[in-house]
Amino acid sequence: MKEVLHKIMAFFMALVVVFSTMSFTINMHYCGDTLVETAIFHKAKGCGMEMQLPITKSGCSVEKKGCCTDKHVTVKGQDELNTSYDNLTLHQQQFVASFVYSYISLFKTVEVETNSFSEYPPPLVVKSIYKLDETYLI
Repeated sequence: MKEVLHKIMAFFMALVVVFSTMSFTINMHYCGDTLVETAIFHKAKGCGMEMQLPITKSGCSVEKKGCCTDKHVTVKGQDELNTSYDNLTLHQQQFVASFVYSYISLFKTVEVETNSFSEYPPPLVVKSIYKLDETYLI
């Protein structure tokens, strides 16, 4: 049970690391004040009411402001996961070494077999008990 719990916790901790370092963008397309479409990792398609520029022969064009807007929300992930152990002081190195040594020594198993009854022999069997009580397993 303990090993299963450790594996589950390790899996969830790995997920936390992955999701805390992952960056993504949420694209939202609004038509007026109404949210029409939301997309993650790619651009929102829109509602199809984008304003087209009129083509005129005279070369002048009149631009109207469209009712649609696009909004982009970017969620940045954490980038500072790599720590450098090159600039540790002597006291920090001693602390890390003693911590690792004491942590590893917690998991050493001592296999000492102690029997309190090894000095005393079992009693001698004089008669068969199942014959005296007349109980037989069939």
